[in-house]
Formats: sequence, C-alpha cells, structure tokens
Amino acid sequence: MSKSAEKAVLYRMVMDDHICPFGLKSRHLLKSEGYEVEDNWLTTREQTDAFKREYQVDTTPQTFLGGRRVGGYDDLKRHFGKGQNEGETSYTPVIAVFAMAAAMALAATWAAFGNLVTIRTVEWFIAISMCILAVLKLRDISSFSNMFLGYDLVAQRYVPYAYFYPFGEALAGVLMIAGALLWIAIPVALVIGTVGAISVFKAVYVDKRDLKCACVGGNSNVPLGFVSLTENVMMVAMALWMMRML
Repeated sequence: MSKSAEKAVLYRMVMDDHICPFGLKSRHLLKSEGYEVEDNWLTTREQTDAFKREYQVDTTPQTFLGGRRVGGYDDLKRHFGKGQNEGETSYTPVIAVFAMAAAMALAATWAAFGNLVTIRTVEWFIAISMCILAVLKLRDISSFSNMFLGYDLVAQRYVPYAYFYPFGEALAGVLMIAGALLWIAIPVALVIGTVGAISVFKAVYVDKRDLKCACVGGNSNVPLGFVSLTENVMMVAMALWMMRML
C-alpha cells in the first residue's frame, strides 16, 4: 500500500487562544512524507482532556497510522527516521554559529573594502564568532555556568569566573571588531582562551571525561572536545595576532 493510499489520522489542539505548534509540525511532516491527513481539531480544553483520557495519553498532538497510534511529534519524527535521540550529541549549533560568522565577516569586508576576502575577513570572522558564542552563553548564564563548572579549572576554584567568562569573551570580540582598546581585549582573550584550552585538553584528552560543551550555552548537546578547544585556540591566536597593532 502506498503512503498516499494510507490515511494518517491526526488529533491536535486548535483553540481560539492557542494553536499547538507541534500539531502544525506533525501535519506538515505527514504531508511531506506523502500521507493524506485526516486533521481532527481539539477546539476546547474539555475536548482535549476527554481525548487524553480515551487514549490514555498525556499530550497532544497524537498521530495514528494504519490504525496504530504512533504518538506525538517527536515520536513521529523517530518513526520516519528523522528524530534525534534525547541526549544525542550534535554539532548543528556550532556549524550555524561559524557559518553565520563567516557570512557576516565576508559581508563586512565587502562593504568596507569592496573585496570579498582580506586579512580583515579572518580577523572579523574570529571576533564575530566570539560575540555570537558569548550571546548564546549570556542567554542563560546560570545554565552556562553549571555546565562550565564541570570542566574549567579556574571556575572550579573561583566560581565567579564562570559568570565573567562570557562577558570577557563578548568584550574582547567587540573590541577586536573595532580594532580599539586592544590593550584590554588582548589580555582578556589571552587569559580566558589559554585557561579554556588547558581545561578542555585536560578534561577530554587527559582525564578522558565524556562531557557536553558549554561553548554554545548551557543545556547544549555539543560534545566537549575539538570544538571547544578550537574556540579557545582561536581566541589565543587572535590575541597574539592583534599584538602587532599595539
């Protein structure tokens, strides 16, 4: 039986004050997989609660394929081989950061010099990457600090350093983009970059610990290792390179 001949039955919340985003995602995924969707709306809280009791489920949406309940949106993704297991590591956030930083650096170089690639492009790429990574950490600095304290050698001895780190990274990145006050930016980048590189190297390659990286903020699934080491090494390299401008 083809997918188009098999009907998918979907139950999702569609109320005046709330439309379930996962219901919309489930419908889109089913249609993209070639299914005809019977889209059933749960339009009141009472109707939703009655549905949950009837099928003994805790959440909506719920999808049924061939009369068999598949489950919610995450279950549906796993059914089609598109889901990521809980806790599974992923480099997607880091790829997004570096890709956007590269695009911004290229755009800034073009706007400033009329060329696509110069030495300034590389400088701006590293500095912009630092700024974006700092923003991700500052979104939830408490969660970042919890993860960071798991491996950073200085933060483990002096907890406030975990809160200083993203501010220091942001400050150094902004000043390096501007090429101003480098007498502040360079030592800050050197200190946090060197400490970070040593901490990551010890945790991953000496102690052989399996940890998640705080480089893109707390609660990330990016594995601690090469990426975090690269972030810190880039800061150190940028600081050493910028010394020529003092």
